[in-house]
Amino acid sequence: MFILRNILTPLQNEFSTTTLGRQRSRWFVYVLPAFIVPFTNSISSNILRSLNTLFGLSVNRRRFYTFMASNKLPWIKLWHGLWNMIPNPLTDGRLLIALDDFINPKTGRKIFGCAHFFDHAAKANQSKYPWAQNVVLVGLLKRIKGRWACLPLAHRFYLPKKAIASKSDNMTVPGEATLFQTKLEQATEMLVQLADHFAGMPITVVCDSWFGNNGLFKPVREYLGDSFHLLSRLRCNTVLYATAPKRTSGQRGRPRKYGNRLGTPTEMAARLKTKASSHRVFLYGHFREVSATTNVVMLKTLKCPVRVVWVFRKTQWTAFFSTDLDLSIKQIIEYYGARWKIESGFKEIKQEIGSSKSQTRNAYAVINHVNFSMMAATVTWIYGARLENTPERRHKVRGRNSFAFSDLRHIIAKAALSENFDAVCGNYLKALKNLSSTPCCAWLLESTWYNFGETSDTKIHKD
Repeated sequence: MFILRNILTPLQNEFSTTTLGRQRSRWFVYVLPAFIVPFTNSISSNILRSLNTLFGLSVNRRRFYTFMASNKLPWIKLWHGLWNMIPNPLTDGRLLIALDDFINPKTGRKIFGCAHFFDHAAKANQSKYPWAQNVVLVGLLKRIKGRWACLPLAHRFYLPKKAIASKSDNMTVPGEATLFQTKLEQATEMLVQLADHFAGMPITVVCDSWFGNNGLFKPVREYLGDSFHLLSRLRCNTVLYATAPKRTSGQRGRPRKYGNRLGTPTEMAARLKTKASSHRVFLYGHFREVSATTNVVMLKTLKCPVRVVWVFRKTQWTAFFSTDLDLSIKQIIEYYGARWKIESGFKEIKQEIGSSKSQTRNAYAVINHVNFSMMAATVTWIYGARLENTPERRHKVRGRNSFAFSDLRHIIAKAALSENFDAVCGNYLKALKNLSSTPCCAWLLESTWYNFGETSDTKIHKD
């Protein structure tokens, strides 16, 4: 019950102390839970219905939409405050950061950030270039109550260079200059911000082969040094080299950077298959026996040694690489297997919370809605990490015993629908009615958390 209060109260304190700042903070602590509770898809009109129906408020429609399109919400401070509330963010002494991008299909022609983006996962009856937003996301991979989860930490809207050059109305934010950045540049910027916040913590980025190249590795390594590592899938046509031989005394010329050519991962897989051994790895929610082998090689694309792990199945194989040579075979396989949770996170943000259903057009309204959706997902996972007991799975599925994201949302919904929820989330009049007979809770009534009353923005029903 009070877990949600302990999460939202520090976020509320990130707003300014002005009158308008306090009013925005009061709106915030209602709107964010409205995104989390599985009341309906989180389009703006449904959030308004949720505030009126679930929380028992009488909200002025015009003021609500003004708040949802406000350019005064301190998202940078809010995200930094939320990062501080993640319990035990390290995994084996390092921050595991998942990196990927997703598209958010839309219908309206003037929605901010929309363009025709290639969808590599499009089905046969779907367009290969849907009208959509393209978002680059970094998230924290973390074990929560025995299962992996991806907590969204930061994101950027990718705006195509041609659309910016054409000065399209849906590519600009009022009052801000629109500068083109590649996805790799945006990812670098977000990783540097995370490194500055989590100072002194080693970072390992887990990504697919599109991001796992020198375009990301070189600029981030220049800023962070050896505390930054990359773990990705190895392309089958990459040429591998042996490590440089030791220089003998009196040898002339420059030291060699690379050893002999070893061939492509495909060629090496045929030679190393007989040397593979069995390893017990926690993968996709179960302990599995995996046949794998490893070798340390040089990559000219990254200009550094990497540990490559070949995983063999009956007729297929897969190769992963990591610039962290201290990682074991089990860790590399398990960490890359956990990367799939960022794909599950996309589904949670787009479909379960309902970001893809929103058709808001104004730039600030779009930015605020996506931030609310992603912060709702992160708050939900933090809530789950702070629970004393492991939640049970509501809908039993064969082969899946761990709880789901929807299970946590239903736990929060039960708290929201309980009689004491108003005392936690800020309905001042009902809190006064419920707690007036409890001397030990009298101090709560003096807190800013309960100081909602009747304002110009929010009028609370009186019984």
